[in-house]
Order: sequence, then C-alpha cells, then structure tokens
Amino acid sequence: MSNPAIEVQGLHYRYPDGQAALRGVSFLIQPGETVGLIGSNGAGKSTLLLHLNGVLLPSAGLVRVQGLPVEAAHLVAVRRQVGMVFQDPDDQLFMPTVQEDVAFGPINLGLPDGEVQARVAQALATVGACHLAARAPYRLSGGEKRSVALAGVLAMRPDVVVMDEPSAGLDPAARRRLIGRLAGFKLTQLIASHDLDLVQDLCSRVLVMREGLLEADGTPDAIFADAALLQRCHLEVPLSRSGHRLQMHMAV
Repeated sequence: MSNPAIEVQGLHYRYPDGQAALRGVSFLIQPGETVGLIGSNGAGKSTLLLHLNGVLLPSAGLVRVQGLPVEAAHLVAVRRQVGMVFQDPDDQLFMPTVQEDVAFGPINLGLPDGEVQARVAQALATVGACHLAARAPYRLSGGEKRSVALAGVLAMRPDVVVMDEPSAGLDPAARRRLIGRLAGFKLTQLIASHDLDLVQDLCSRVLVMREGLLEADGTPDAIFADAALLQRCHLEVPLSRSGHRLQMHMAV
C-alpha cells in the first residue's frame, strides 16, 4: 500500500509570543485527493499549511509527506514534493519576467536548459498564461499573478499542491477559469479557502478547523448540510446552496 500523500498526527504549534495556533490536529490525505480546508479567520488554516513544506516546524506532533518526515534533515526533498501557492502571489513573484519566474525553481533543481524550458512552456500552457511569458510580473493583474504563481509551482512537478485562498480577489471569469484548471489536475490538492462554492465545486472532502482544532472531516454534502457545525465555526453555507434552501423555504 502506498503512503498517504499527507499525514498529520497530533500537530501542535505555538507562536513565539505564546499563542497556541494548532492544538492536536490529525488527518490523512490519500494520493490524488482534492481536499478543502475551511474555517473562520484565526482558525489555524494558514499555520497548518505552512507545516506541510517546513516553513514552520511543529512544537509537537509530526507531519509526513509521501512518507517523508517534514523536519530539518528532509526539507529539500519535502519541498520538491510539495508545491505551495501562497495567499499573496507577490510573495512568489520576484524575477524580471514571467518566464524567468517560472524557470527559477527548475533551474535550482539543476536541470539542463532544455528541460527547464520545456517545463516552463508546459506549466504556462497549463494555466493559460503562455502569452505572459515576456511580461514583468508587477504589470500583471491579480488573476494573472495567481496563474503565474501556480505555473511556477507546477514547473517543479510536485506530487502535492497546497493553496491558500487561490480565488481571493479574482473577478468571476478569472475565478471560473481557475476552478476549471484546478479540476483538471491529477495531483493531490489541499485548498484552504473562504470561497465555499469553490470548495464545493472542486473538493471531494472538506476539513473544518476551529480555534486550532480539526472540528470536522467529511464530504461537502455532509459538511454544508450541518447547520449547527457551520454556526459553531462561524461559517455560512455556499451561495449555491443558500439559493436552493431559499427556494425550498419559499415553496413551503
């Protein structure tokens, strides 16, 4: 049997000021799953994501990716396995052109120039951004920046992609394009988002966090039908479900 793509056991994390951000989180994600991570602001979502490629290391507990412990001795190997798309794409875009930005990771893997260029071309094509290759990242729209940041991750050929609020700030057309692209990926994906309709559209499973704890783990249908859970976690039902419920209420 293959290892879980992501294994988190008893994960605790306390910030230097003493704040307990994670308080014993445990879950498994199997290869190929697309999982949503939801919760109100301050629930611990971003802190959890930063443990998956060693930006943060646990105060207690363990994290494994593809069976490899996320710890100092393995960080280079872990970061080849896990691609992280941060909430603010400006945190990832720093080269003079899009082409150079997407090539940065493969170059640092020591790949030959031909392989680097092939990966860049494929990654940009995957996110529909080939026409941006010569552009300066600072001249891109918010949606274009998100596409290029994702391309930079895909060029590394990771097994797992972790995304923090990938649809934040996108207009409706850019958001729909993003959902379509993510739906076509054959990678393991963990997507933290306040966009619950995106989570419902993309994910076969949802993890719900509250105050540093994993409050629930289930299918989107089960999670979003649990009114008490959503209220307890300060969440709303997805807009698409709200409309359906309103129609049912009006019919009654």
